[in-house]
Amino acid sequence: MKLVILDRDGVINFDSDQYIKNPTEWKPIPQSLEAIARLNHMGYRVVVATNQSGIGRGLFDMSTLNAINEKMYRALANVGGRIDALFFCPHISESLCSCRKPEPGMLLSIAERFNVDLENVPFIGDSLKDLQAASSVGALPILVKTGKGEKTSKSDQLPKATIQFIDLNEAVKHITAG
Repeated sequence: MKLVILDRDGVINFDSDQYIKNPTEWKPIPQSLEAIARLNHMGYRVVVATNQSGIGRGLFDMSTLNAINEKMYRALANVGGRIDALFFCPHISESLCSCRKPEPGMLLSIAERFNVDLENVPFIGDSLKDLQAASSVGALPILVKTGKGEKTSKSDQLPKATIQFIDLNEAVKHITAG
């Protein structure tokens, strides 16, 4: 099975330091939805792995998160795309859970759910936490320079296998070219 894992905020949609707290704040990055649809049409399963500490902070609840994600699903369907599964961590970093990136728990759950080895599976994110989580399970860390990505690209802690692209669209072009 061909699989690609994506972070949500800063990769698929514009991010905010104040969190994406309701559906009206969710706005797709240009060409990100079309890039996901291209992956789907080329036989890739697309899974989202996203930290959503806004729940743990009390900024929004599960029904609001579901409404935000529903808006994303509808927008994707309008361009012929889909998300095959969405995994999220609702905890704040102080909770020390195993599912919050950079911990590997969410990715290990994806591997179990899809019965796949994550070795060299592309994980596209915009933060150091995304890349570290990918690296910890043997996935291929891909940094996009949208969201926090431009700042992240200057870090001296990037996993050595990290490859970088301007946005999700360019990363997907690279993945599907091979």
